[in-house]
Amino acid sequence: MSENLPGGPLTLADGLTLSRMGYGAMQLAGPRAFGPPRDRERALAVLREAVDLGVRHIDTSDFYGPVVVNELIREALHPYPEDLHLVTKVGARRGDDGSWIPSLDPADLKAQVQENLRHLGLDVLDVVNLRVGMSESTTDAPLGEQFAALAELRQQGLIRHLGLSGVTLNQLTEAQAIAPVVTVQNLYNLANRQDDALVDRCAAENIAFAAFFPLGGFTPLQSDTLSGVAARMGASPQQVALAWLLQRSPTTVLIPGTSSVAHLRENVAAAHLELPSDAIEELDAAVA
Repeated sequence: MSENLPGGPLTLADGLTLSRMGYGAMQLAGPRAFGPPRDRERALAVLREAVDLGVRHIDTSDFYGPVVVNELIREALHPYPEDLHLVTKVGARRGDDGSWIPSLDPADLKAQVQENLRHLGLDVLDVVNLRVGMSESTTDAPLGEQFAALAELRQQGLIRHLGLSGVTLNQLTEAQAIAPVVTVQNLYNLANRQDDALVDRCAAENIAFAAFFPLGGFTPLQSDTLSGVAARMGASPQQVALAWLLQRSPTTVLIPGTSSVAHLRENVAAAHLELPSDAIEELDAAVA
């Protein structure tokens, strides 16, 4: 595995090495991740460019679209490069109006896995995350029955590795008692650091922590600080926010989404941005 992967490589298990700078495919669908893309050819070009740039970690789900994004991934990249890892999620359905409907019945979780397999054109999924909480909130509700259903599919060989999305420390502990967890995906960024303890635990246990919404929830003062650091670094505020996340923890992985090749290149370039300690201290102080 090349050391030149964007953000560097992160090996989580035998046969599972991710580029720490990944790509989130959610925005390839229409508005609110619902319906077809505005420009299908451009969406396909973004996926191919991500792989050409060295990204080996693509985040997706059959509920993006629904189905649309997985079918785009299959059209653009199948047969997949041997070292490309697709990380998908189950735990929700979409209403006819695009609404997000939690769907955590164990039987339906198994059906969702089968749908992801079919639409991606795969016999086995690399990583499946159980989505428990919504994007901006978590609860401590038990997840054992749901996670056990996915662990059963892992034992059957339909899933190689399991992860979690929208969870708490207690839920991670509960899941680990059932089967190994290789990824956690939660809202986390410079301004939203309520999961600091979870980030640190993931680092200690070599679990990838996929932070999403890298620019969500900033106050004007925080945005001014971010812009000031970016100006000194000759980078964009988005790039600085991504670089801060990569430096926050050795097991942080990023899955910024975009439907633009130019924006994709800008995001991947952030993996090569090294923030000096004084810049990190300034950014940390702005949200203390």
